Amino acid sequence: MVAVTLAACGGGKKSGSDNKSVETEDISKFTMTVKNDKEAIKGGTLDVAVASDTQFKGLFSEVYYQDAFDNYYMRPTHEGLFSYDDDFVITDDGAAKLDLDVDNKKATITLKKDVKWSDGEPVTADDLIYPYEVIGNKDYTGIRYDDDFMNVVGMDEYHDGKADAISGIKKVDDQTIEVTYKEMNPGMLQLSGGVYTSAIPKHVFKDIPIKDQEKSDAVRKNPVTFGPYYMSKIVTGESVEYLPNEHYYQGKPKLDKIVFTNVPTASIVEAVKAKKYDLVYSMPTDNYPTYKDSEGYQMLGREELAYTYVGFKLGTYDKEKGEVIMNPDAKMADVKLRQAMGYAMDNDAIGQKFYNGLRTGATTLIPPIFKTLHNTDVKGYQYDLDKAKKILDDAGYKDTDGDGLRENPKGEKLQINFASMAGGETAQPLADYYLQQWKEIGLDVKLATGRLIDFQAFYDKVKNDDPEIDVFQAAWSVNSAPSPAGLYGRNAAFNYSRFASEENDKLLKAIDSKASFDDKKRKEAYDAWQKYMFEEAPVIPTLYRNEIMPVNDRVKSFTWNYEDTRDYYGIELTAEKR
Repeated sequence: MVAVTLAACGGGKKSGSDNKSVETEDISKFTMTVKNDKEAIKGGTLDVAVASDTQFKGLFSEVYYQDAFDNYYMRPTHEGLFSYDDDFVITDDGAAKLDLDVDNKKATITLKKDVKWSDGEPVTADDLIYPYEVIGNKDYTGIRYDDDFMNVVGMDEYHDGKADAISGIKKVDDQTIEVTYKEMNPGMLQLSGGVYTSAIPKHVFKDIPIKDQEKSDAVRKNPVTFGPYYMSKIVTGESVEYLPNEHYYQGKPKLDKIVFTNVPTASIVEAVKAKKYDLVYSMPTDNYPTYKDSEGYQMLGREELAYTYVGFKLGTYDKEKGEVIMNPDAKMADVKLRQAMGYAMDNDAIGQKFYNGLRTGATTLIPPIFKTLHNTDVKGYQYDLDKAKKILDDAGYKDTDGDGLRENPKGEKLQINFASMAGGETAQPLADYYLQQWKEIGLDVKLATGRLIDFQAFYDKVKNDDPEIDVFQAAWSVNSAPSPAGLYGRNAAFNYSRFASEENDKLLKAIDSKASFDDKKRKEAYDAWQKYMFEEAPVIPTLYRNEIMPVNDRVKSFTWNYEDTRDYYGIELTAEKR
């Protein structure tokens, strides 16, 4: 499952020469589990804030949601099919069990008995099959039809309208389905690694035309789910209220009610100090010292499954063909231009000065949280202005008219339009910093639209390949099975840079091949792809991210680790008030 996350980063300095004066935090010293030994009260209301400077879209469906903010709101309700361990390997403790037959290229998914939707209807094999039928349909309006779905036998024929059903999906009985794949890969052992991990209620959606589902009440107003709570009231873009799901297969949860509220980043620190919320998602880290000692709160911390990056627009996405079409004449098509811009950014200094060490300079597109797969030999674009200038000189980017700005190798004026998102205290300083640094190496880079862009409008422009954008800064939340094909494959709608090549196809295929069930070969495949993407630089990772969650002292039995798939089921309160 891939989600877009807000990239609000800080900047404003030329170099990191005085980093020693900055007090930084060590993420390894944070805990992910709340400490509270007090006796729990019965029921109570949990108040949760989501710090964001834009309203949430409210696409509350695993098939249709697109960003991390909607995903936050879905956590108490939209439970996945599988449980998993701290390496994200699927286990048997969830709503369904997964069995892989590698030799015969089959996956069998078996539902546990008594798993029910929040409306009381049973979750059945039809609900496991239906997401494939929706996502693979030519009328599907979402963004999840990618290589993983194309890997299902018969999906191509179904998608092209040549078949009414997907031949590779078989209903074994009311609790079980069997999926046959063209190829098996080791990512399938992990969450979101090639086997789809969600069910959707067919009895709710079957009478809604697929082209209309994304806008339907079943997605936006009253989603039917099988998590411990259900959404009882949605105020679009502002808040969501939740009540216990009396049909939950693990038993009734402990709280009477949960309320999630969208809170601007400019006011979230004061809200914490005023004890308005029990938990806060997406808490800014640039101003961590202002709230780290807030009375009545514990600060949980962890590495994010995420990274910030600068992307270069190299083509478009053909929705009819479902593939990236590179433009050899794109303004950013010259790899030397992209590399030079990479060396002009001092991301280590940004992480230290503006995020108190809670973000660090990034080197590859596989974050170090994936310890065995991250390529430590790739050092990334380490800050070096002289190197950046030499690359441009050697590539023929010269200042031919004496205005201090380089023309392109043809002697033509070169103006590069850079898009970045509004939000938080550091978004504008960081954008200004990048513009300043690129000017230092002689490049004329200006903000697309003349200003920072709201989160939703930004991604609308990026995913629709707005010609006004040449370069953009964004961030990815990445899969717990970090196959890059879903973000950088030829058929991936999320491939926002629109980069494709035969070599990239080959390297991605090696990562997701049967041969990569061998750990050594898998590591070699990941290393080769990371090195290749560093050299080609269609996107340049800038910051690895750590995240902080303030949790009020009255919260009990809450863990913020990745393997806790039912974190809201067991949560309790030990006092009526904060």
